[in-house]
Amino acid sequence: MDILPILQQGVANAVQALYGMEVGAESVNMQSTRKEFEGDYTVVVFPYTKAARKKPEAIGEELGAYLKENIEQVQDFNVIKGFLNLVLSDEYWLTFLEDASTNATYGRQPRNGKVVLVEFSSPNTNKPLHLGHIRNILLGWSSAQLLDAAGYDVKKVQIVNDRGIAICKSMLAWRKFGKAETPQSSGIKSDHFVGKYYVMFEQKFQEEYRFWQHSEQAGSLYKGRKKEEQSEAEFFKAFKNTYFNEYSALGKEAREMLLAWEANEKAVRDLWKQMNGWVYDGFEETYEKLGVDFDKLYYESDTYLLGKESVQQGLKDAIFYQKEDGSIWADLTDAKPALDHKIVLRSDGTSVYMTQDIGTAQLRYQDFGTDRMVYVVADEQDYHFKVLFEILKRMGEPYADGLHHLSYGMVDLPSGKMKSREGTVVDADDLVAEVIAEARKNIEERGELVDMDKPELDEILRKIGLAALKFFIIKVSPKKRMTFNPQESVDMQGQTGPYVQNAFVRIQSILRKAGNASRNFSDYKTIESGEKELLAQIYAFPTVVQSAAESYDPSEMANYCYNLAQRFHKFYHDYSVLRADSEEAKAFRLELSRTVANVLESGMEMLGIEMPERM
Repeated sequence: MDILPILQQGVANAVQALYGMEVGAESVNMQSTRKEFEGDYTVVVFPYTKAARKKPEAIGEELGAYLKENIEQVQDFNVIKGFLNLVLSDEYWLTFLEDASTNATYGRQPRNGKVVLVEFSSPNTNKPLHLGHIRNILLGWSSAQLLDAAGYDVKKVQIVNDRGIAICKSMLAWRKFGKAETPQSSGIKSDHFVGKYYVMFEQKFQEEYRFWQHSEQAGSLYKGRKKEEQSEAEFFKAFKNTYFNEYSALGKEAREMLLAWEANEKAVRDLWKQMNGWVYDGFEETYEKLGVDFDKLYYESDTYLLGKESVQQGLKDAIFYQKEDGSIWADLTDAKPALDHKIVLRSDGTSVYMTQDIGTAQLRYQDFGTDRMVYVVADEQDYHFKVLFEILKRMGEPYADGLHHLSYGMVDLPSGKMKSREGTVVDADDLVAEVIAEARKNIEERGELVDMDKPELDEILRKIGLAALKFFIIKVSPKKRMTFNPQESVDMQGQTGPYVQNAFVRIQSILRKAGNASRNFSDYKTIESGEKELLAQIYAFPTVVQSAAESYDPSEMANYCYNLAQRFHKFYHDYSVLRADSEEAKAFRLELSRTVANVLESGMEMLGIEMPERM
C-alpha cells in the first residue's frame, strides 16, 4: 500500500473541509519525520495559514484531528511549531512488511512502453580502458539498470572510436618498431599491447621534437614567431601541435596513413583490422570483468560519413546557412541560453564530429524508435551536446525533447591527473586487480575466511573488490570531480561497497541460524522505533528507484543503500533478533531483516554490484 498519496489526499481534503481552500494532493509538502521527533511523516502547514487565518500550531492540531478521524492508517499526531507529525498505526506497518517481503519485484515499476537508449564507454581503439572509462562505464551501466527498474525498455549502446589520427599513431608505431610482435608472442593483454605502441609513438615523437628544437630551422622560427617576453621553452611547448602538423616526419607518416585508410588502401586497412581486433578482444575481457554488456555497437568507421545528407536538407530548409567558402553553419545565437555559430560541414564537403553525431542520432532512432537518448560523456563536452541537442530540435527530430547529456567530472588518483599519451594512466584491468588485492589484504589482516577453499575465496574477493571499486565511484554525484583511493574503497567501516555488503552478509548469517523459524508475525503488537526506521527506509525504495532513474543519478541509489545498511547495523546493535522477547517479535524481526537484505541486494544489483554470502 502506497501511503504517501493517501496522506497527501487526506490533507487536501482536510484543507478543503476546514478552510474552503482547494489544493492538489501532489502539492502537499510531506517528508519523513526527523529522528528527534515522534512520527513517521511530517506535513508542512505554513501554506495554509492565509486561508485558515490561524496560527500554524492551531492549523496543525485541526489537520491532525481530521486525519486521525478520517484515515484509518493514522494512529496519532503531534504538532511542533508549523509542522504536523503523523504517527502511522502498527497495523499499517505490519501489512506493509508482509506485502514488501512477499513481492519479488518490490521497488521495480511495471513496463511503461517507452524506449531509452543509453550510450556509454565509447573508447578509442588506440589504448586500453582506464580509470576515466570506468567512471563512464559504471555511470552508464547503473543508469541503464535504474531506468529498466523504473519501467523503461533500455537499449545499451556504445560508439567505438576506431578511426582517426590517434589510431594511426599506434598503427604506425607498431609497423615501424614492432618487429612483428603480437599480443600472443609478448604475453601482453591485447588492448594493453596496442596501447604500448600508442605510448611508444608519443615517446618517439618527443625524441624527434627535442632533436629538432636544436636545428637552425627551429631557431629561426623561434626568433620570427615568439611573443614578447616568451621564453624558448614556452614557445616550443605551445608550438608542439604545429610542429606535428607541419614539420614532423612522424607526423607526416601518420597523416599519410590516415589518408591511405580513407582511400581504402588494402595494406593499411588490413593492419587497421588486425590491431583493432586485438583491442576489441581486450575490451571484451575488461567488460566481462566489470559485468557489462551492450545491445549494439556502433563504429565511427561506419558512422563518420553519416549526417551529410541531413545537413544538405537542413540547408534547403533554412535551418543552416552557407558561407562563401562553401562551408555550412548553424546560427544558434538566438537559442536560450544563447549559443554560437557552429560549423556542420567543412568547405571541402567533409564531416565534423557534429555532422556524425546528427547522423548517428538519426540512425539510432531508425534502429530502436527511442523516446529518449542519454549520452554518458565527460563534462569537457558540455557545450558540444548543448549544440547537438539544439540542432536536432531545430531539425524537428521526434526524439529531440528526450535528449540528455549525463555529464560527469573527471577522476583523479591521490597522485594526481592521468595522461594517456605519456602512459601515466591507471588501466582498468590493473585497477580491478588492485582493489581485489586490497580486499584480500583486508581479509587476511582480520584473519577471516581462513577455512575457505581457494576458488570460493577468490570469488568472494572478486565480489568485494568490484563492490569497492564500483560503489566508491558511483556514490559521488556525477557532476563532481572525484579522487579514487583504492585503500579507502575497501574500508569495512566507511561509506563503501563492502560496508553495504557486510549488512547483507550479516543478515544471511542470521537467517541461516534461524533455520525454519516461524514467519508468522501477525500477532506482533508494538513496533519499536528502530524497527519503524527500517520500515520507513524500505518504504522509500521505490521512490528512490524512480528518482535516481529520472535524474540519471545513480549516486542516489548508492547513498540509499548505504543509509539502509547503516540503519540495519544500528538495529542489529540495539535489538536482539534470534533472542527476541517473544516468538512474534522474533518472526517480525527475521522478516524485517530478510526484507532489508532483499532491498539491499536489489538496489546494489542496479549499481552492478553482487552480494557475497560470506565475507
